Amino acid sequence: MSEFSEIILNAMDLADVSRIAEIGAEYGGMTTILADYASANEGHLFSIDPNPKPEFMDWVNAHKSVTHIAKPSLAAFSELKDIDLWTVDGDHNWFTVYHELKAIEAACERDKKPLFAIMHDVCWPAGHRDMYYAPDAIPQEYRHDYCMDGGAKPGQSGLLREQGMRGMGHFGWALHEGGERNGVKCAVVDFINEAEAGGQQLAYAEIPAVFGLGILFDTNAPWAGPLSDLLIPFHDNPLLAKLEQNRLANYLTVLDWQDGVINRP
Repeated sequence: MSEFSEIILNAMDLADVSRIAEIGAEYGGMTTILADYASANEGHLFSIDPNPKPEFMDWVNAHKSVTHIAKPSLAAFSELKDIDLWTVDGDHNWFTVYHELKAIEAACERDKKPLFAIMHDVCWPAGHRDMYYAPDAIPQEYRHDYCMDGGAKPGQSGLLREQGMRGMGHFGWALHEGGERNGVKCAVVDFINEAEAGGQQLAYAEIPAVFGLGILFDTNAPWAGPLSDLLIPFHDNPLLAKLEQNRLANYLTVLDWQDGVINRP
């Protein structure tokens, strides 16, 4: 997410953000950027990750403007109050992201805050294919059949053996791409459709680069107009989408070289 930091920081300025909740710590990346912003604006960063590394906790303990909550995201919401911005970059599957957004919605209603959430990985590969870091934590009725070592490639619904983008045992992919309740973007769309059916007015912008960034916010927020003006040039930008397609093709070619699928020139 740190590749989008300039856009995110500008958006935070427009929305007068002070208190930030970060789901999925990116130590050395976006976490430090958000912490610096919170400190400079007399705010606070709440970082949520169930398995923080010791060096990350050493860093947290040295920063008064940062609190770490060592719980899965859906168990941490009771400790989060008066949040201005939610960044979502944890488990990349429908069940987790959909319920994170529902919990964010409830927290915003409770605290009388406009909804403002930024989600990573809304495009390929996790946009329409569940990724599971901890498959057993996903209720069985929401968990697709999955593989911990199969690889994904654009344009292929199934997984590939010993090639493509894969977790090498660290995470698993759903065996198929697309369909209901499958992937981050699917969770975002389902949440928006339900919220708008209930009368809520939301805006959504998507930046199709570096696995995709989605920005979701309440159109009734006093800063909604300026934020829209900031995001419109990036939203669904065909040039950015083409550059991302080329980036992924180059990255996957390098993986194919490493995997011996193709010979190096």
